[in-house]
Order: sequence, then structure tokens, then C-alpha cells
Amino acid sequence: MTDHQHAAPTGADLRRGLFRAGDKVQLTDTRGRLHTITLAQGGEFHTHRGFVRHDDLLGQPEGLAVRSTQGVEYTAFRPLLSDYVLSMPRGAAVVYPKDAGQIVAMADIFPGARVVEAGVGSGGLSLALLRAVGDKGSLLSIERREDFAAIAQGNVETFFGGPHPAWTLSLGDLSDVLPTAAEPGTVDRVVLDMLAPWENLESVATALAPGGVLIAYVATTTQLSRLAEDLRADGRYSEPAAWETIVRGWHLEGLAVRPEHRMMAHTGFLISSRRMADGEHIPERRRRPAKGAYPPDTVVETWTEEDFGEREVSDKSLRRARRAAGRPRPTGGAPAAE
Repeated sequence: MTDHQHAAPTGADLRRGLFRAGDKVQLTDTRGRLHTITLAQGGEFHTHRGFVRHDDLLGQPEGLAVRSTQGVEYTAFRPLLSDYVLSMPRGAAVVYPKDAGQIVAMADIFPGARVVEAGVGSGGLSLALLRAVGDKGSLLSIERREDFAAIAQGNVETFFGGPHPAWTLSLGDLSDVLPTAAEPGTVDRVVLDMLAPWENLESVATALAPGGVLIAYVATTTQLSRLAEDLRADGRYSEPAAWETIVRGWHLEGLAVRPEHRMMAHTGFLISSRRMADGEHIPERRRRPAKGAYPPDTVVETWTEEDFGEREVSDKSLRRARRAAGRPRPTGGAPAAE
């Protein structure tokens, strides 16, 4: 294993050890600004207010307070998973830690679970899922785009210091990959992050064990409504539940305790449902739908990123992110292009 591969040790003992060459370190100044560096013997971290020598950190424990050559103070810690996700190279937008945490908790992703995710993006959610299933579980990640898969693989392997024993990354469509990768009724959890998740309800229902959880991350109310109605119409899923998570930070200064002026508000919706046992039916809902809840057919059949206001990622941005992530080859499916 190379020094680069030690950037984020997987074992608790390694993570609690002293800083070593190749470790990622987060330097935070007195104004709360974050800087993530990779330690190297003889290296230096430069700003307009002096520099910090890497050698002053090597061999030292986390929680160190260091000064630049011009007296600026920094605290030094290994970055948390949430820090890493928000700073790693990305092709597609990442699932924010606030939503990834909800997915892990509300879908009850447990150690040893057999999990499938479709729509890997840049690998942020994959990291949270791998942390949750552990070495004894399994995560099958399915991504249609080879460039996104390459970036995700680089980000995951950089964080864990190499290939994770529970992870398989496959290229292709969920409906093509899942039937060949999992026996019917053997998957515990399915996580979907895609434009039209309702198109895969058949494949998901076949793979999920009775009681298994489907949870989907969608960007718009249109997607949310369509998926909820298709889950109900399918007949093999329980009544869906939907929510969003809004995080508001607070300013803490003596008695001046107030909400921050800026907050992390809407990023997406989560909707979850559970697999019914074969042959069982969903009890009929007692509440009546609101008047006008079901207008004449207005369903959009063609779904693109532009329909939801998503920014198209340029080829230049993808090439830059892929270089930063190491340009690896994804495992499974077609090989990544060089």
C-alpha cells in the first residue's frame, strides 16, 4: 500500500494514530475557514498570510494547534466523512451529508446489510452506505455513465485507502444489471438517485426481500408525486412516506445566540416504502384525496436533467474531476475509457 493510499485509514487504530505522510489534514483558521491538505515530508501549505510546514504536523496527534510563519493559528484534524464529501472531486452533484444521514437512518442501513444503489454520481452516498454496511455487508452500486463511475471509484478508494471489500461498482442500467447481480428476494435495501425511479419498480420489487426498504432521492415535486402514485399502483409496496431535511446553523457568541443568516435548505426529497410479502395487498387508505388532487393526465413521459433545472456538467469539468480522482477503471461492466 502506498503513502497515497493511507490518506484515510479504514481501521479505528490507524485513524487515531499520529499524522503520517499521505494523510489528509483539515486546517481550520480562527475565522472558521477550512483548508484540506495532503501531508508530505518537506511540504508547505501557503496562504497570503504565511505558510505552515508539513513537517510540523508529521508525527503529531490530531487536535494540534499550529501557527503559520506570520502567526496565523490553525487547528489540525483529519477531515470527517462530511468534510471529505463536500471537498472531493465531483462530476455529478453529491448527495449532501444531511440527506445521506437521513438515508442511512430512515432506511435502517445496518452492518451486514445487502444494499443496492443506482445513480452513483460522485460517490458521496456510496461512502456513507459503505460505512454503514461494514466489511461484512455488501453494496452494489450501479451507474449508467462511465465518467461518473470513474470519478466515484477514485473518491471512494482515496477515502478508504484502496478498494473496499464490500463494494461492487457496475456500469449499466439498473433494470439490466440488478437481475443478473442479485437473486430474487435477497436484497435488504435499495437506494435510488435517478431522474425516473418509477421505471425500475419492477426490478426493485423482484430483488427486495419481504420487508425490505426502497428509498429514493428526487429533486422535484413532480418526481415525488409520480413515484408515490406508481408505488401505490404497483401493489407490492407499502404506503409511501416522503419528507425533506432542512438544516439551520446557529450563531453562538455569549448571549448573542441566534439563527445563522444562511442555511442549508432544500436539496431534494426523500421517499420510502417497504416491500410487501408476495400475494398480500395494501390496506385501502381511509382518508379521501383532496379535491383536484388528481387532475387530467398531465404526466411527463420524457424526463431529462434540463426538465428539473439541473446544470449540464461540461466535458472539461469532468476531465478535471476525473484527473483529481485518479482516473481509475470501474469494476464490472465496460472498462473506463482512458
